[in-house]
Amino acid sequence: MTAIWPDRDALCLLTDLYELTMAQAYWRQQRNDEAIFSLFFRVLPEQRQYAVACGQEYAAHLVSELRFPAEQVARLAELKQFQPEFLDWLAGFRFTGEIRTVPEGTLVFPHEPVLEVRAPVIQGQLLESLLMNYINLETLLASKASRVVDAAGGRPVMDFGMRRMHGLEAAWRGVRAYRVAGISGTSNVLASRDFDLPAQGTMAHSYIQAVGDERQAFLEYARLYPGTTLLVDTYDTLAAVDKVIGLVREEGIEVGAIRIDSGDLGALAKAARRRLDDAGLSGIRIVVSGGLDEWKVAKLVADGAPMDGFGVGTEMGSVADAPSLDFAYKLTEYGGEPRLKNAPGKPVYPGAKQVWRHHDASGMLAGDEITGIDEARDGEPLLREVIRDGRPVLPSPDPDQARERLSRERQSLPTALRGLTPHAPYPVRFSESLETLRRDTLARLAE
Repeated sequence: MTAIWPDRDALCLLTDLYELTMAQAYWRQQRNDEAIFSLFFRVLPEQRQYAVACGQEYAAHLVSELRFPAEQVARLAELKQFQPEFLDWLAGFRFTGEIRTVPEGTLVFPHEPVLEVRAPVIQGQLLESLLMNYINLETLLASKASRVVDAAGGRPVMDFGMRRMHGLEAAWRGVRAYRVAGISGTSNVLASRDFDLPAQGTMAHSYIQAVGDERQAFLEYARLYPGTTLLVDTYDTLAAVDKVIGLVREEGIEVGAIRIDSGDLGALAKAARRRLDDAGLSGIRIVVSGGLDEWKVAKLVADGAPMDGFGVGTEMGSVADAPSLDFAYKLTEYGGEPRLKNAPGKPVYPGAKQVWRHHDASGMLAGDEITGIDEARDGEPLLREVIRDGRPVLPSPDPDQARERLSRERQSLPTALRGLTPHAPYPVRFSESLETLRRDTLARLAE
C-alpha cells in the first residue's frame, strides 16, 4: 500500500542519516555519557518582533513514546551501514532522559532555549531532526498566524490554506498551531476534528459556474445550508449582492454572510455593506479572502472597511515571507564538562540554562535574561520539566491554555513590538556567569 504520511511506528526513521551514523559511532566507542542539547534560534526573520513557541511540548511527549520496531530496524539493515549489534541496541531503544521546554504559546526571542534535553548522548543525538522539524514548523505557523490575528483587531480569522501548504502533514499539524495563535476556524475537516477547531467554509466559484445561474445557485445552497455564507464575486460582486437581497426578501432564505474573494476588497465591502444595510439586512456579515496576509488585513482594518471576518490561506499557510527559522540544536555539555561550537556570527553558550522573564510595574514585558540552570532571579522561569526519566511529568499540552498564554503575553508586549513595523528589539541578555563560562570554555579549547 502506498504510504500517505509516516505512522507512529515509522517516526524513528524520520531523521537525517548522520544522526544514526553518529549514534553508531558513539555506541562503538562506548561513548555515551550524559549530554545536554539546547534548541534555539539565532535571529528573527525580517519585520518580525517575536516568535510564538509551539510544538515543543507535543514533540517532547512524542519522544517519550519513540521506539524502533522490528520492521523499521530491518529497513535500516538494508542500508548496509549498521552493525547487527547496534541494530539490536536500537530495537531496545527507550528515551530515559529529561526534557525541559517553555510552555506552548510563549513569546520567544533569539538565543533563548525553547527546549533542552539532558540524556545519554546517543539518545539526545537521535532526537535532533525530529525535534527541530516539529518545533520549526509549528512555531513558524503559530508566529505568522499570531500576526494575522493581531492585525485583524478582534475580527475572526479563518484558515483557508490547506490546498497550497507544503504537504498534507503541514496542513494538518498547522491547524494545531493556528488554534494556539487564536484562529477561529479552519476549512480543513480532518484537522478540525483532531484539534477541536470549528470547521468553517463557504462555497467555490465552480458551484455557481456549474449551476449556470447565480441566483439559482444561491437559492439552492442557502436552502440546503440555512445561515450559510454565499460567495458573491464570480461575475459582478455588487449585482450578486443585489441577488442575495432579493432572495432573502422574496424567498425568505437565511444568509449568514457574503464572501468577497477578489477585486478591491475594501471598496467592494463598503458598497456591499451600504446595500445590505439599506435593505434592512444589517445582520448579514461580510467576509473577505483572496491573497491576504497581515499587512493587507491591517490596511483593510485601518481604512475602516466593514469586514466581519477574514479567510486567510496561502500567505499564512506557506509563511511566504519567512518560511524558516534559524533553529539550531547544539551540544552544550558532555560528561559534566561545558561544550560549545565557536563560529563567527553563531555564538553558543555552554551548559544547561534557564530563561527568566521580567515585567515592569505595570505588568508589561520588560526583558529576559538567560542564565545558568542553577542561577536564581526574580521573575518568571520559562523552562520547566516536561519529561523526567523518559516519562511525562506534565499532561499533554492543552491548546486552550497555550492560546490563553499567548493572548496574555501579546497584551503585555510593548505596543511598539506588537506592530508590523520593526522597532528596537526586545531586550534579551546573558548572565555574567554564562558570559564567563563561555570565555573560559573557549580559552580552554584554545590551549
